[in-house]
Amino acid sequence: MEFQPKLNPGNERFEQRSEQGHRELVPRIYVASLSDYNEGRLHGVWLDADQDVETLESVVTAMLAESATPGAEEYAIHDFENFGPLRLGEFESLATVSRIAIGIAEHGSAFAHYASFVGTGDLERLNHFEDAYFGHFDSLEEYATSVVDDLGYFDVVDKSIPESFRPYVTFDVELFAHDLEISGDVTVSEGDGGVYLFNGHE
Repeated sequence: MEFQPKLNPGNERFEQRSEQGHRELVPRIYVASLSDYNEGRLHGVWLDADQDVETLESVVTAMLAESATPGAEEYAIHDFENFGPLRLGEFESLATVSRIAIGIAEHGSAFAHYASFVGTGDLERLNHFEDAYFGHFDSLEEYATSVVDDLGYFDVVDKSIPESFRPYVTFDVELFAHDLEISGDVTVSEGDGGVYLFNGHE
């Protein structure tokens, strides 16, 4: 199913239905004509941001053409939604907005958290999302426990320590988790009832 560009001059929310029929939140931006804004008028458009940059530019151009100010050509992003923790600047490029919004549409909230982590100044780095994303966990400690378990360290303790001494020997998962974050090996972004974790060196 292909979705046509949505021009929505009001501030009412709307949702899209996917091919599977469930509703999905869509990253959106409100682009305003600066000429009108400086003259005390509100003239702009809400539009879905998860479209190619050429489509976004054409919608903005059409909005400016309908301005009451002759020759209006400057615009700014005055509002946005469904970009997670990422804050868009007023003069964020539409290429940047498009790239991030398409990533959110493809990967969900995790991509918004990653974009917030890497920033909007390096679009190339956004291409590393799949390699950098460790997953969404209830806590950093939960992730640390899974790492220790995958490496087999719990088994090493069980096999190396006599059974009578095992109650006195523990692996400090909380300290390990703390060191993972402090060292920069893992970047933590809180959201959606847990934490999104990324490779801090990616």
